[in-house]
Amino acid sequence: MDCDGYPRIPMPLMCTAFVPGQIDAAVAGISNPDSRTIATAEALYFRGQATLAAETARPYLDATDPTLRYSACFICGYASLSLNRIADARRCLAGILDTPPDDESPAVHAIHILFASAASVLLHLPSPYSAEEFYPLAAHLPEGLRLFASYVMAHALYLRGEYGRSLGMVENALIMKQGSYPISELFLHLAASMACMSLKDIDAAKAHFGAAWDIARPDGLIELIGEHQGFYRGSSRHA
Repeated sequence: MDCDGYPRIPMPLMCTAFVPGQIDAAVAGISNPDSRTIATAEALYFRGQATLAAETARPYLDATDPTLRYSACFICGYASLSLNRIADARRCLAGILDTPPDDESPAVHAIHILFASAASVLLHLPSPYSAEEFYPLAAHLPEGLRLFASYVMAHALYLRGEYGRSLGMVENALIMKQGSYPISELFLHLAASMACMSLKDIDAAKAHFGAAWDIARPDGLIELIGEHQGFYRGSSRHA
């Protein structure tokens, strides 16, 4: 059991509550060795070490445990995009988009919908699932992954030009959260900043970006801020 008492789940670092600046202790505190390895790959990726992250996660790309496989596919997919290896990214993310078996548990089904949607949004493709399909299953996920799900849905709304709805979804998630989940919160604040830029609310955009920076700085989580720079530049041209 990991992640605040839950069974093994994808992206264990993302769903682990910790104080910014304590990421290494959070990784070390994950008891299951496979989950700890995946968490190590997450930390490497979010710190901008894409090559090492992919190397660490790659042995799990064909894992029979879907939680390990989805994690590895997602980390390697993100890392490949950072390294401009687009074909590799598509191959990795295809492992998430495969149709799941009919007999999987509600928790695994929720995980599949979340990460298939996230992989699609990452590639700027329409999600294969609607929010309405995900909502009844969301309670089967721990809070860190529910926060990440809010980011995925908010990002999809942003890509459709629905900036107000995107911002509302992020702000609701941040207000309603109970624990401190720096990885997911970093995603959320960056999404909020993007939406605010597109809504021409520069002060709010700066506030959310400042909050993201305060989360990222203590652990050196520079990768996501770099990834979102293109959105800020695109928004600023219309501000």
